Amino acid sequence: MTGPSVAVVMKGYPRLSETFIAQELYGLETKGFDFDIWSLRHPTDQQEHPVHGKIKARRRYLPEYLRNEPLRVTKGILSQCWKPSFWHAAAIWIKDLTRARDLNRIRRFGQAAVFARELPPETKFLYAHFLHTPASVTRYAAIMRGIPWGFSAHAKDIWTTSDWEKREKIAHCAFGVTCTQYGAETLQALSDKPDKVTLVYHGLDLSILPQTPAKTASNPKDGPFIILSVGRLVEKKGYDLLLTALAALPAEINWRFIHIGGGELKSAMREQAASLGLESRIDWRGAQDREAVFAAMHEADLFVLPSRITASGDRDGLPNVLMEAASQYLPVLSTAVSAIPEFVEDGVSGTLVPPDDAKALGDAMARIAAEPDTRAMHAEKLRARLVTDFGADAGIDAVAERIRANMMP
Repeated sequence: MTGPSVAVVMKGYPRLSETFIAQELYGLETKGFDFDIWSLRHPTDQQEHPVHGKIKARRRYLPEYLRNEPLRVTKGILSQCWKPSFWHAAAIWIKDLTRARDLNRIRRFGQAAVFARELPPETKFLYAHFLHTPASVTRYAAIMRGIPWGFSAHAKDIWTTSDWEKREKIAHCAFGVTCTQYGAETLQALSDKPDKVTLVYHGLDLSILPQTPAKTASNPKDGPFIILSVGRLVEKKGYDLLLTALAALPAEINWRFIHIGGGELKSAMREQAASLGLESRIDWRGAQDREAVFAAMHEADLFVLPSRITASGDRDGLPNVLMEAASQYLPVLSTAVSAIPEFVEDGVSGTLVPPDDAKALGDAMARIAAEPDTRAMHAEKLRARLVTDFGADAGIDAVAERIRANMMP
């Protein structure tokens, strides 16, 4: 029995926040690809998305911390160190380490040695999701084993990785794809070949989503105007601004806010809500499975995501959840950050405000609440754009074509 011909490298698998990747992997399996999933970290989410259960690929975990599996790491290094290619990879790693003195780079090289040793001999291509840590491990292992590799870049990995590192990874890989025009133009400017990095939208497989008729717009004076947001409670999502904006909404708007998602700022956000006197109007639901997310979308009148760019450069790309909201005819209010304007056209298919502007966010929510017909029209147009331009098949076909074209013979 032969092993899989492709190895997919992830930072952590499975993750609820990365179901868009799982959907791609499931699509690749349906198109005949045989692969293992190699994760640099063990999962921390307590739940899985249903699509994770559909993926047949074996899950394999590299040493999350080298000190915890010293024998495995030692075997990895000893199995490769007699090869000139190992020392080529080591020279590149040392050069990387001197330019960015990060102890995590030591772990990346150890993981790469284990990866290179344990890859099945039939492996013909390595495919990394995210251009930062997963691409580093993949690149070192690819050099050790002499296997071509490619990457899919998303958001944080583009904006928080140094230009020199992105430039060198792009020069060494067979191809790169990324999910926004904004990101594609950034990476193409660093590429050794203009067509090496291409735009591939993730899209949604609408056939597996709930089929919901267009909403009947409600008047917030008749009952609670339900505002929903789904996202991790982290700085780049801008939830501190949203709470400030909610506190300033006119008294005549009978609103409630539902939030779904975990995150490191959970306690801080709840403390802020309490200080603003909003506790009784907010439902913090924590991390939820997909069925619960879509059930909340059916409850809601407006979806809000106030994305921002952090001081480190971290930001969203095109959040998948905006497309999921659009699929359920839920009107969208977000910010003009990264690739969000590539999907939502302000004043036509939704509403966009400047990032880090709580007043503009609050004014937009008040205006949208008062205009039910406009909400319904925007929701219809955004769903139509989703169906026309953001279906999943085209993106999966594009990735499949690139992998097949660059696999070892």
